[in-house]
Amino acid sequence: MDKYLKIIQESYTGYWNYLVNEILYPSWSNYFYWLIGLSLLVWMLEIIIPWRKKQAVFRQDFWMDGFYMFFNYFLFSLIAYNAISNVAVTAFNDFIGLFGVKNLIAFQIQLWPNWAQLLLLFVFADFIQWNVHRTLHRIPWMWEFHKVHHSIKEMGFAAHLRFHWMESVFYKTAQYIPLAMIGFGLQDFFIVHIFTTAIGHFNHSNLNISYGPLKYIFNNPKMHIWHHAKTLPDGSYGVNYGLTLSIWDYIFKTNYIPAEGRDLELGFKNDEQFPKDLGTQLSYPFLKNRTN
Repeated sequence: MDKYLKIIQESYTGYWNYLVNEILYPSWSNYFYWLIGLSLLVWMLEIIIPWRKKQAVFRQDFWMDGFYMFFNYFLFSLIAYNAISNVAVTAFNDFIGLFGVKNLIAFQIQLWPNWAQLLLLFVFADFIQWNVHRTLHRIPWMWEFHKVHHSIKEMGFAAHLRFHWMESVFYKTAQYIPLAMIGFGLQDFFIVHIFTTAIGHFNHSNLNISYGPLKYIFNNPKMHIWHHAKTLPDGSYGVNYGLTLSIWDYIFKTNYIPAEGRDLELGFKNDEQFPKDLGTQLSYPFLKNRTN
């Protein structure tokens, strides 16, 4: 027990020191300022060349989505996630240690070129995320958490990071074991994280781009807006599940772009009853699942 209490203490102090360092000391390896820079870049493009020209510069829920952006990427880790995840990883390793398993690494890739390691991590992690995302739409109690993201009524870059913090738990839990088996550490791949954040910002942006032939590989605003459409094809739980890569949707036949989609109504059935304020949105899934 003392070991786990020490891990919790070190998690809080360590992450606090990390966050202070991120804010006070800008650098090329500083994710805090990369997030700000990417956000300002995409927002400026939305202002200069908007797809929906009548959409306000400060669109509906702009400031709330901005808070979600920093809450989900920084504050939530400080409040709970970093400590919980470190304890969970240690407990899991202690458990498998009971069976004589010292680590999960099944594939040694450390001798691969760095670019090959990053490419494998990116593709493999994105495929796991695609499957988790599809599951969020298909399993009713998980969908209650994912509704937070689909409560967006106007698309913009910051909508990318409007999601319930439980989604971080779902995604990271699904990723931990398979990525650990290949020798990856989730926190170590800064370049991949920056790239996927940039694509996610563009996917949700008010920009008229589709990347030409690369649209069959990378998700884009014209594709992703149909994922947020209030009216889905009959019998469908969702479409266009890709987070960064669109190729999975084309492979598994979940792609759906029947028209331009610029002025689609966004949301989900009966979304007018969904909470509009941040605090209630975060508590809603727990209360809703308790009453079901």
